Amino acid sequence: MNTAVLAGELMLCSGAETYRVEDTMNHILRTAGTQTVEATVMMTGLVATLGGPDMEPITATKRVQERGTNLNCIMEVNDISRKYCSGGLTLEESYERLKKAGGKQHRTWIYNLATILAATGFAPLFGGGITEVGAAVLTGTVLALTHTIGKRLGINGFILDMLSSFAIALAAISLKQVIPSVNDNIIIMSSIMPLVPGVAITNAVRDTLQGDYISGGARILEAFLIAASVALGVGAGIALAGVFFRGGGLI
Repeated sequence: MNTAVLAGELMLCSGAETYRVEDTMNHILRTAGTQTVEATVMMTGLVATLGGPDMEPITATKRVQERGTNLNCIMEVNDISRKYCSGGLTLEESYERLKKAGGKQHRTWIYNLATILAATGFAPLFGGGITEVGAAVLTGTVLALTHTIGKRLGINGFILDMLSSFAIALAAISLKQVIPSVNDNIIIMSSIMPLVPGVAITNAVRDTLQGDYISGGARILEAFLIAASVALGVGAGIALAGVFFRGGGLI
């Protein structure tokens, strides 16, 4: 039970679909050889039950408050689960390996570098030239720094996305004042792409198609809130820029 719940928690925190989490937990629970095996997973928690005619039912509940995207952790948990179910690992070995899984795969500077490269890479896709690509490097750096500082301060994810997009908009319009030929719209679009909830939307559709309507609806709502926070941040940044720069804002 502890191994199944830990595996489910790690996968749910890492952004796995609810049906995938349930399938992994059920495979682990069935190795107990009991008659009753149930695993129910939602966005905010999971419930597992083991029972049979010769034992009292055991039910465990785990609340999951923080979620993100860590495909490496999902792959690692899947690998441990398959090896355990096939007899390649003992129960104790599987539990110990699961306790060590889910940590940070890379250092902070590597994540920041990836954020900058992602923002820079989208600039030519939106029709930007060399000038926009160079500007996207700077606004991507602003995004990386804002996110790093915000996470260390423990700022809520939605608020952090809003602050990050706000800083991007201000930085892009400031660059427009220094380099009039640069297209600030392309810079803003390129730089906010790492904030777009693409994985959340994809998982929402997959959960809904699998019949997990509660989790699918919750993921869609989460994706909408993330998109709304990014839009509000950009809008606030453009509006504030209009106060300081002529023609730089909404007015």
